[in-house]
Amino acid sequence: MAEPYVRPSEGLRHVRYEIRGRLARRAHELERLGYEILSLNIGNPRAFGLRTPETMRLAMIENLAEAEGYCHQQGIFPAREAVVMQQQARGVGGVSVEEVFLGNGVSELIDLTLRALLNDGDEVLVPSPDYPLWTAAVTLNRGRAVHYPCRVENRFVPDPQELESLVTPRTRALVLINPNNPTGALYPRAVCAALARLAERHALVLFSDEIYDQMIYDGGEFVPMATLTHDTLCCTLAGLSKVYRACGYRVGWAAFSGRTRAAADYLHALELLSSLRLCSNVPGQWAVQTALGGHQSVHELTAPGGRLHESRAEILAAVARSRFLSLQPPGGAMYAFVGVDRERLPRFDDQQFALELLEQKHVLVAPGVSFNVPYRDHFRVTNLPDAATLREVFARIDSLLGRYAADEAGSAPARVSNLIPGRFS
Repeated sequence: MAEPYVRPSEGLRHVRYEIRGRLARRAHELERLGYEILSLNIGNPRAFGLRTPETMRLAMIENLAEAEGYCHQQGIFPAREAVVMQQQARGVGGVSVEEVFLGNGVSELIDLTLRALLNDGDEVLVPSPDYPLWTAAVTLNRGRAVHYPCRVENRFVPDPQELESLVTPRTRALVLINPNNPTGALYPRAVCAALARLAERHALVLFSDEIYDQMIYDGGEFVPMATLTHDTLCCTLAGLSKVYRACGYRVGWAAFSGRTRAAADYLHALELLSSLRLCSNVPGQWAVQTALGGHQSVHELTAPGGRLHESRAEILAAVARSRFLSLQPPGGAMYAFVGVDRERLPRFDDQQFALELLEQKHVLVAPGVSFNVPYRDHFRVTNLPDAATLREVFARIDSLLGRYAADEAGSAPARVSNLIPGRFS
């Protein structure tokens, strides 16, 4: 008698999250076999020795007695009040604790805010490349992700006119990721203002993913979208994971501004969804007030001489040394979206490359196609490792690409993926 087959949901058919997908599973297999893998596929500060500020740890520890029960479904009052004060300090008016929702990281809030908004077939404008959770969450919540291009020749900054041409009567929302993941692009003020006006003209909810808001390099300007968006609903999403190096605390927030009165029913729906999951992680919420009101140590990391600044500089230098690579210098965040020269390597495929880099050189990167782009000649690395580690990583990358160049000339052996039948079909 055949063993019963348990079928997954059809709703997952078009859902992808390759950053933690098949390549990452293969990396774990290799580690269990004793290989040391340099994993640059995920922006996880703790994995590279970057600690959460001690004041945040102490704030959480000192309030553990207050964290043993459920809290309000939108979060504890001191955390929400701290978010309001940050918004006010940035020039955002009309925000109270009633318009702030705490969640288990921004990831959960992306899902909840879209679930409260979308009906079957509703469209959401999502950048390409994007952080793939946005596309996945739109799909899981019965919507359709319409990708607007952020082209490499435009420094990965969107063109507002091109974006507006994608708006239809079914469009409900516009997603911005600034500073951007995966590209590190930092959007100029004029572009941000044009996108705010676009959202207002078409009554779109503007979701502004600002999780990297203080990770800025070389004097760049970060522009909070809520300071520019007034005549529609703006949802600012941020959290402790990146700027405060506290990924494991799982604390994010969504702050609503703009036309909140017109969105009262939507906010009530979001509160209902928040209630259904009872509350988000309470201990981590006690670190929010200290984080937002205390010393912003991230600036020491991104300033010249700081860890993130110097690692970014090493990536720029390594790309400049390479015969095969190109890079738009990232203005923010903790990533580099590296391009490969198609003229030198016309048969380059990002997924094939990522697999072979892992198998042969024991380096794990995220292929560009993971970020919902139509091309296959980019990959993403994080600049969290120290400069010496990144120098070694790019030496291994260049070594493999050198073999590819020899392969183009007809002298290299067969690609290693052919030796792993069925693993990456």
